[in-house]
Amino acid sequence: MLIDCIFVYEDHIEIRLKSDIDAILRSGTLPQEDAANFNQGIVDSLKSVIVQTSEKRPDKVYDVNIVSNGDPLEIYTDNDGEVIFKKYSPIGELSPYSAQYADVMCKNAGYPALICDRDHIVAASGVPRKEYLGRRVSHDLEELMENRRSFTVRPGDSAELYPVEGLERRAVVCFPVIASGDVNGAVLLLENDAGQHPRDTEIKLAQVAAGFLGKQMEE
Repeated sequence: MLIDCIFVYEDHIEIRLKSDIDAILRSGTLPQEDAANFNQGIVDSLKSVIVQTSEKRPDKVYDVNIVSNGDPLEIYTDNDGEVIFKKYSPIGELSPYSAQYADVMCKNAGYPALICDRDHIVAASGVPRKEYLGRRVSHDLEELMENRRSFTVRPGDSAELYPVEGLERRAVVCFPVIASGDVNGAVLLLENDAGQHPRDTEIKLAQVAAGFLGKQMEE
């Protein structure tokens, strides 16, 4: 009833509503001067309200939140008729693979392992999962992913990367997960209790994990 078509591009999604959407939502009672339209290219957070009226039922008020410009979305509806927009995470769709790969890396490398999407930690091993899962990635890690850069701590290096907001455990290895030319997240190894520097074997293991997850998303 509401959506005419959805255009999915490589870097964003567009939703075209029915041409008479205002009339549908307001049961044909919405005057033209009350219609509110959102311009294309809105970047900052924007809030509005849609009211659905009915002759025999109480009005329903829907809060509309435009979070950002260009983020892929998942669209849900619930039993009350609410439409829910949720930011889409390609790595989140691979959560079984992500969790298994984090466990494999931790076991074979001897370092705690994390896998994140562009915003949050989606898999963790070797650290308390409740403490890490769902946490926001740090600004430094966001910038690293944005620039498609890897990060490795070598003996004598002074560079530091704290990948998770609010947690002071440093990363020793980080590789971006790239699928179809887009960065979708990262694979990380954290410092271990012994304070050792990763060897080429552990670095290669994290790199292979990032490549595997990227390939799975392309398929």
